[in-house]
This record gives sequence, C-alpha cells and structure tokens, in this order.
Amino acid sequence: MPLHNADIAAVFNEAADLLELEEANPFRVRAYRTAARVVSDLRKDVGTMIQAGEDLAELPGIGEDLAGKIREIAQTGSCSLLRALRTHTSPALVKLMTVPGLGPKRVRTLNRELNIRTIDQLARAARGGRIRRLAGFGEKTEQNILQALAAKARSGTRLSLAIAAQYAEPLVAYLQATPGVDAVVVAGSYRRCKETVGDIDILATAVPSSPVIERFASYDEIARVLARGTTRATVVLRSGLQVDLRVVRKASYGAALHYFTGSKPHNIAIRQLGQQAGLKINEYGVFRDGQRIAGTTEESVFASVGLPWIPPELREDRGEVVAAQAGRLPRLVELADLRGDLHSHTTATDGRNTLREMATEAQRRGFEYLAVTDHSQRVRMVHGLDPERLLAQVDEIDRLNRELEGLTVLKGIEVDILEDGRLDLPDEVLARLDLVIGSIHSHFGLSKQRQTTRLLKAMDRPHFSILGHPTGRLIPTREPYDVDLPQVLRHARKRGCFVELDAHPERLDLNDLHCRMAKDEGVLVSIDSDAHSIHDLDNLRFGIGQARRGWLEKTDVLNTRPLSELRRLLASGTGGSS
Repeated sequence: MPLHNADIAAVFNEAADLLELEEANPFRVRAYRTAARVVSDLRKDVGTMIQAGEDLAELPGIGEDLAGKIREIAQTGSCSLLRALRTHTSPALVKLMTVPGLGPKRVRTLNRELNIRTIDQLARAARGGRIRRLAGFGEKTEQNILQALAAKARSGTRLSLAIAAQYAEPLVAYLQATPGVDAVVVAGSYRRCKETVGDIDILATAVPSSPVIERFASYDEIARVLARGTTRATVVLRSGLQVDLRVVRKASYGAALHYFTGSKPHNIAIRQLGQQAGLKINEYGVFRDGQRIAGTTEESVFASVGLPWIPPELREDRGEVVAAQAGRLPRLVELADLRGDLHSHTTATDGRNTLREMATEAQRRGFEYLAVTDHSQRVRMVHGLDPERLLAQVDEIDRLNRELEGLTVLKGIEVDILEDGRLDLPDEVLARLDLVIGSIHSHFGLSKQRQTTRLLKAMDRPHFSILGHPTGRLIPTREPYDVDLPQVLRHARKRGCFVELDAHPERLDLNDLHCRMAKDEGVLVSIDSDAHSIHDLDNLRFGIGQARRGWLEKTDVLNTRPLSELRRLLASGTGGSS
C-alpha cells in the first residue's frame, strides 16, 4: 500500500523521539528530525520519486543511509530501526509524549523523578501540585499540562490542513476517475480552511449507475469500512483519518455542497432565513410547498434567501450573513494577489536551499520580491547570523540582485526578541537591512504583563518592521504564550509597524480571529511562508486560507503591494492600511 510523505515523516519523528528518550547522540536525533522535516516539506510524492528512480540521497540533509531508510519505509510502512526502538521503549512513555508541551526530555524527567508512566498519573501529579516542584517545570508549566490534557480530551485526533491535504487530494483524484462521476469536492472544515480537521467530508455528483461507492470502499488506503450504502459510505484510512463520502445527483449539487461545507451555526442561520420566507432548505435543494426551486448551485441557495454567495471561509456565523444582507461582504484576498514573500530562510542558518536557489524558485513562481530573513545569533542551534555573517550576506544579496531579472531579493533578518525586549543585533547592523522581523523563540512562560511589555519594547526599536508569528504557538504541540494581543496591535498601529501571518501549517499564526482584529485596528498583515526550502513557498496557500477566514482583503495585506510601495511602507513606518 502506498505511503504519503506525512506517513514517512511520522516514522522518522517517532524514531527521533524514542532515540531522544533514551538519551542517544543528539546529532543522530537531529538527523532523523531533519529527515522528517525534509520529507514532510516535499511537494513531490516520495513514492513517485522512488518509482521514477530519483536519487533520494540528493535531497538536502539526506545521505545514503537515510535514503535507504526512506525506501524501506515506503516499501514496508516502517523500518528496522523503529521496530528495534519500540521493543525496548515503554509504550506508556511514548503516549506521554503525545501531550502538547511534553517532549522526550520532560517525559524522561517526569518518569525519573516522579515515576510517572501514564496519562492518568500525569494528571494526578499535576492536580496535586507535584510537577511544579521539579527543576525546569514550575507552576506555569504544570497549568499548561492540565490545559493540554483537557484540550486533548475535548478535541481527539486532528490533523493540520496541510497533512489532511496529502490524504484528501489523491483520494479526490482517484474518485474523479470513476465512470459516471461528474464532480468531486472536499467539503466540511477542510473547505472552510480550518487550521486542523478531524475528518474529511467528500461530496460527489454521479449518475445512479456509477460504481463510485464501490470504488471508494476499495481504496487501497482504507483500514476498515464503517458504513456503506447506496449514496453514502464512511471509512477509516490507515492513518486513522475518517472519511465520509456522500453521492448526490447533479441537480442537488449546490444544496449538498452548502449543507456539507457547514459550519452548523451558519447553516442554521441560512435555514432560518429560508423559514422566514416560507422555504425549506436541506441537502437536496430549496423547496417551496414541496416544489424544488433551487439547489443546483450554491449561488442559487443563497439567492433564494436574498443573499449573494458567501465564501466558504466566512461561514462560521460570525457576522457574514448580516454583512451579506447589507452588501458589505469583504472581497477576500487571493493567492494571486501576493507580490512576494517576506519571510524565508537559507542554508546560512537552518534553511535547506541556498540563497540563489531560493531566489531562482521565487523568480520561477513570478514573485516580484523575496525577503531573506535568516535567524540571528541568539538561535545557536541553527547557527544564527552574527553581525559579521549578516553583513556578508547583505553583500551577497547585492551581488545576486545585479544578476536577477524580474525579482528583487530583500535584505532581512528574523531577529530574536530577548527576554527583556532588546533585539539580538545592534541597531547599526539592522539599519543596513530592508526589513527586520522580530520574533520570540524563548521564554514562552513569562506572565502576560511581562510578555506584552517585552513585545512593546521590541517594537519600539527604530528598525523593527514586522512582528513574526505573534503568539508563538505550534499546532498542536505548543499553546500561544500569554500576551495582550489587542494592546500589541494598537501599539503596532501607533508605532507604524506590521504583524505577520506565518503560513507554516504548524503555526498559522495569527489565527483567524486575530487577523480580523488586526484588520479592525488598521494594521497591515504580512502573509509569509516562513520557508526553509523552495518547497515551503507553497505554505502561502495555507496562509491565504487563514487570512480569508480572518476577513482580510487585498488592501489589508502588506505583501500585496508592489515593490516600490512596499519599500515606502517599510521605510516610512506608516503601518496602517492605505
């Protein structure tokens, strides 16, 4: 059975966790984490690459040994290393590492100091106040563990939108090839671009004689079939992801697509409007006195209650119906509106492609500009740039820009915001750059007041341009740090700087509500890929989805501006919408 890149990456990540749990060589652990990241970030399917005879050892960070393991995983679903590690590692300790915020080091400490081996023991120890007494934990960490356990119990297993896409999109292509099938679309929270999805809802239109249900139930990635009828089926994939297929006739496509896209509160609001007009709206159509009057398209469903079509990303019952009634729906930003990307990394720090390779790929994609923003010296694990190395990169960018046509590489840095709000590099060095992204990568547990003060102080530095991934969250492993974001956004407006929507699928930071908050404050948002490879530039797709959920329009986004206007905004510090 074929494996997706996410499956292969999961094997490497599990191996790295188990190696770290048994205190293996850190360089060995890092090699497997790098392999997981490289495979996960690939936009080409590894199985396809193997079939085509491509040399996996040529991938950045992948040598012959790891390439062999990738081939082994692709062929068998696992590897001998992982099987060996599993035999002498406690499954209970492995389960503890699924709690957000608990990595191998902390699990090792909890086991060694408090003999914690299960989730229940962890919860009892946290509720009893015993964890806070351990070195490196504290009361804040203890509370975070309790919150993570509660959230885990509520949410169950959810996948990032990017990983869900690896399963959903090939399945859609597979179903599309079925005789008698007209359209196949993923609906539900996936279509609404929610940052994580719990299952996949697929809608297909087909003639009654189509074998689409049978073809779906025989998909080679299915672990078990939960239900199967003439127009619907539910299966669980080997990844654990549940997929529901609903088949309707073409005449009901619009009504079914609206119904299965959701959200439930939005659908209720539309049905109530229908009831007020004497209509019945369901997944089969719009009916008046038993007569079907609409439902072939989504537009016809909305028109039946006097509304224009509402984009799926807005369908959360957060004012979109009222806005539609008043003719004030936003014209949401689109991927094609972006002129460039303002956050990317190269091999100078922890990127996997060189400066030239990143620029060439941006040029191929039709970007007008690409900002190179490698890490600053404080991030020692990735060989962050000190002043001398940064200025050498500045000169390298100047030389490259003299060669490039149609693309300008902007000189930038992702500078660490230190605990006291200072920036990791001196002002005289930052003055040489086109833009400065300030980000927090440490001391996440500060109080709300201290964390907020830290950000405000950093934003007051004279060359500060953009606040990077403003809440510091990682989905689903790290909760946002405690910060007064409304105050931060007001200060950004006053100070004349910008905030980032980091489009990496594990960040998507700002979230949708914060994007709308920035819009309301008049602070421009920069939708950035945080690319660590040429393939990561595809992250912009997920950032656009998040921005649309946050009601952002083209004019609300910094990097929709042409280069000349962007330079003016960065230089002048006039951070509001123009």
